[in-house]
Amino acid sequence: MSSLGVVMLVHADLDRAEQIARHWTASGCPVVIHVDRKVQNDVYSAFATACANDPLIRFSKRHVCEWGGWGIVAASQSAAAQLLDGFPDVRHVFLSSGACLPLRPIPELIDYLAERPRVDFIESATTADVTWTVGGLDLERFTLRFPFSWRKQRKLFDFYVRVQRSLGVRRKIPEGLVPHMGSQWWCLTRQTLSAILQDPKRKSYDNYFRRVWIPDESYFQTLTRLYSTHIESRSLTLSKFDYQGRPHVFYDDHLQLLRRSDCFVARKIWPRAERLYQAFLTDQASAIKPAEPNPGKIDRLFAKAVDRRTKGREGLYMQGRFPRHRKGSALTAFPYSVFQGYAELFEDFEPWLANTTSACVHGHLFDPTGAKFASNEATTTGGLSSCAKLRDYNPEAFLSNLIWNTRGERQCFQFGPFDTQNICSFLARDKNAQISVISGAWALPLFRSNLNFADIRARSARLQQIESKQLQALATARSGSRIRIWSLAEFVESPMEYLQVVVEDIGITQPNHLAEAPKMVDLTGFGKFMKNLKNQGMHPYLVGDFPEDDIFGSRSKTYTKPYLVQ
Repeated sequence: MSSLGVVMLVHADLDRAEQIARHWTASGCPVVIHVDRKVQNDVYSAFATACANDPLIRFSKRHVCEWGGWGIVAASQSAAAQLLDGFPDVRHVFLSSGACLPLRPIPELIDYLAERPRVDFIESATTADVTWTVGGLDLERFTLRFPFSWRKQRKLFDFYVRVQRSLGVRRKIPEGLVPHMGSQWWCLTRQTLSAILQDPKRKSYDNYFRRVWIPDESYFQTLTRLYSTHIESRSLTLSKFDYQGRPHVFYDDHLQLLRRSDCFVARKIWPRAERLYQAFLTDQASAIKPAEPNPGKIDRLFAKAVDRRTKGREGLYMQGRFPRHRKGSALTAFPYSVFQGYAELFEDFEPWLANTTSACVHGHLFDPTGAKFASNEATTTGGLSSCAKLRDYNPEAFLSNLIWNTRGERQCFQFGPFDTQNICSFLARDKNAQISVISGAWALPLFRSNLNFADIRARSARLQQIESKQLQALATARSGSRIRIWSLAEFVESPMEYLQVVVEDIGITQPNHLAEAPKMVDLTGFGKFMKNLKNQGMHPYLVGDFPEDDIFGSRSKTYTKPYLVQ
C-alpha cells in the first residue's frame, strides 16, 4: 500500500477521470473520487460500475459543486475523511481533479513526499501578500457575505456587495484565524488534514467559510496555518491562469512545455489531448530525469502569452479583438513615411523617391475615389482592395493591415487636404509614422487649373481650413512620430537640403548626398496668383510669403530651418 492517497474531484469527462484514477492506483495509491451531484445518476452509476473492479478506487458522498461556493470544500472534506479512514497507511493526501494529469512517474512523487514526511504543500498567503486576485475582493471576501452565485446571479451578487459596503456591514472573523489564500490544489500530511477535519471548532469554522467568497481557495489555506509544523507555500500541481483569473488549458502542442516544467502534476488538460495522455500515462522513468519541480521555467512563456492577450501585437488587428493601444505604443507594425505636398510640388515624385530609397511608394492611399497603390494595382499585399468604400469603413485597420502585411519593406504614401481626413489623428499618434509636410502645396493644382477664380478662392479657403486643422492635430498630438513641416515658400528656397533631410529620415540606404532633386513644377506666375487670392479676401498663410516675381529669379532669400514636432 502506498503512503500517498489521492482525492479526485470530478464533474465531467468521466472516461478520462477513470483513466487517471487507474494510473494512480497502478502505483498503489488509493483514490477516493467525488462526483458532482449535478452529474446525472445513470451516468454516475455507469462510472462507478466501470471502476468497481479496482479495490483502490472508492467514491465519496456527493455534493453540489458551484464555482466560488462551499460545495467544493464540502466535497474535499468528505472525500479526504473517507480516504483517511479507509487507508490508514496513507501519510500524504493529494487533492486533484479529473482534469489533472501526472507528468512524472508516480513513484517519483511518492519518494519525494517520503523524504518530506512532515511537509504540507499548500499555497498559503495573507491577503496583503496576494497579487493574483481578480475581481476587486481581497479582505472583503472574508468580511462580507456572499449568498448569491457570482456566475449565475451576477446582478444580485454585485447588488448585495454594494448594499453591505454602503451599510458598513462586516462579518467577524473567528478568533485565532488569520485569513490566507492560495491555490485550491494542495498536498497535506495526515496529521494536518486530520487535525482540520476533527477540530472541535470545525462546525464554527465551516459556518463561517460557507459565506466566504471562493472558500476552496481559503478554507484549507487558512486552517493549515493552525496545525502544520512545516508549510511549503506552493502547490505541487502546475496550474496557470490568464489575466481574467481563468485557468489556461493545456493542449497537445504543449507537450514539450509541460516536460520542461519538471512538475509532478498539471491542470487543466483538454480531455481530447490524446498526445498528452499517451505521453504521460506511460512509464517515463527513462525519459524524464528526477528534478525539483520548477514551474518558473515556463513562467516567462505564460507571462508573454498574457501580455500578448491583453496588449496584442503592435499594428496587428487580430480576428478576436482590436489591440489595446497604450500611451507611447505604436499603432502599426513597422515604420512608414507620409508625404504631404511633395507630389504637388514635384513632377514624378513617386518614381523618384522609389528609385532613391528602394521603398515601396504609393500615391494618395486615402484619395476619395480609392486607394492609389504603387503601380496602380487594384489590390495589394494581404488582399487589401483599393475600393474607397471598403477602405473608409475602417481606415485605421486598412492602414494597419497594409503596414503589417508589408512589414520589413518601407511603405511611403502621399497625403493631403484633398484626401479623406479620418486617418489624420491616427497618423499623428502613431510613433511609426514619419510625416513630412509642405503646407500650402494644395494651392499648386488650383494654380494650374482652368477654374473660375471665384471657385479657386472658395476651394482654397476650404483646403486651407482642412490643412490648418490637420497641422494643429499634428502639433498637439502626443506621439513619438517624427513630424516635419515646412511652408511651400520655405521649401522652394532650398529644396535639396530639405529633400536630403526627409530621405535620411526614411533610414534606407541611399547616397550620402542627393545628386539631384526631382523636377519641380513650373512656378512662374505663382507669386501673382497668391497676391490675387489675398486681394480677393482669401489669406493663404499656410503657403508662406511668396514674392510676386519669378520664384527662380534673382531675389533675396530668407533661410529658415524646418521645425520638428515631437
